[in-house]
Order: sequence, then structure tokens, then C-alpha cells
Amino acid sequence: MSDPYETTEAHLARLLGRALNSFDLPDRLVERLGTALAHSSSLYTTHHSPAAGLWRETHRHTYLLADGGSASLWELVYRLPGDRAVRHELFTSKAETCLAVSRLFGDGAVADPAAAAGREEPDGEAPELSALFAASTPAHRHREYAVEQSADHARRVLRRAENADRPGEQVALLLRSAYAHQITQAFGTRQCLPDGRGAGFSLYEHSFVLLDGSELSLWEVEHTATPDGRHMCEVYESEAAARGAMEHRARVR
Repeated sequence: MSDPYETTEAHLARLLGRALNSFDLPDRLVERLGTALAHSSSLYTTHHSPAAGLWRETHRHTYLLADGGSASLWELVYRLPGDRAVRHELFTSKAETCLAVSRLFGDGAVADPAAAAGREEPDGEAPELSALFAASTPAHRHREYAVEQSADHARRVLRRAENADRPGEQVALLLRSAYAHQITQAFGTRQCLPDGRGAGFSLYEHSFVLLDGSELSLWEVEHTATPDGRHMCEVYESEAAARGAMEHRARVR
């Protein structure tokens, strides 16, 4: 699992560093990505065929840039038959990614002929990213839960929450049966407050699996929009409430 507290700068450096073909990316694009303020990553497609020894995933990484625009990188992650090594390649469009899939796995592997022909779908993520604190979470999240001391993790998340409207005892009681969890960064940026001070905002989803098979999430906001600039944690039961809190903090003088 990747580091959930990773900054956008670190995320981009890791992405470029592990890609076998990062040198093929346009220099101008890489320069623009260096100004990224926030990012959003999502699993776009996945294909697993254990019998054939094939495995591949396509991820879309979208960045909000300092000039107000946005840019996306498409990452193809795959294993080849008979080789357990995981490889990463980056592309500037879905069409390029589909062509790479065809090259590596054969023409029948391309699931989106329109994209392979170069007809790109509209970039639907840019408006959400530009809205900064507006909700932009994909309807279906790809989760990889870690089975570890999840109940204790939930207890620590709730304990460090400083907001008065944090989840109550009922939620805490449910989370005592958590046996697996995943931490995902949903948002991260730095904002200029109305009084001229800079403040950092990060939003994390702590998703848990309970003993009865149900799932429950805590939404943690970390920010420095405090009078003395100190770090503060707030925890909410819903993403909407967490994003609303970030909006409120960004407006407070």
C-alpha cells in the first residue's frame, strides 16, 4: 500500500521514477506537472487471468496545476506471462494506453476500440479538481484492505480528532470489531487564507471492514488553518461533512 500521507510532489516523483518509459513523456508536460497543487488517482480498468499468467491494471492520475488547468497521466501496470516482475508505463492519453495494451497483450486485449482509434472521452475530472474542496470521489472505489490492528487504528484516529462534532460512542463501538482497513488520500492542497496566511489541507478516508462483513469509513481532515498555524485533525462520518469543514476552515480569518 502506498503512503497515504504522500504529497502531490512526492506522488508525481514516485510515478515518474518507476515508469519504464518516463523519458518518452513530453518535456513541456513534465514541466507543467511540476507545478501541480493537488492530485486525484483512480483505478480505470483491471484484468486478471491467473490461468494465462496475465495481470494488468490501468490507473488515471489527474493533477490540478498552478495555472488553473489540469493534466492527466495514464499508468499501465502489468505482469507478463512467466514473469512475476511488476512493470509500470506512463502515457498522456487513454488512446496511447490502449495501443500499449495491444502491443503487449495482443489486439484482442483492447477493451475500448474507440479509445484505441484516438477518440478520447471528455476530461470529466478537471471541473471537480478545479472546484478544490468539492466532492469528486469515484462512485466505485478500488479497495485493498490490510488485515492488521484495525480496531486500534480506528481508536487512535478518533482519539486525535479535535472537532466537537466528531463521531460518537456508537461509531466507536462498531469500530471495535474492525479487523482490516485501508487509508486513502482523497485530497491534498495548500491554500492562501483570507488573512494572507498559507495553510495546508489534506483529506483521508480510513475505510474499515467489520466482523459482520460490513464496511465503515472515517473521514479525517488534517490542516494548519489554525490561529497559530499548528497542525489540527478533525474526523467526520461522511465525506460531505469533511469537505464542508475544509471549505469552512479555508474561509475563516
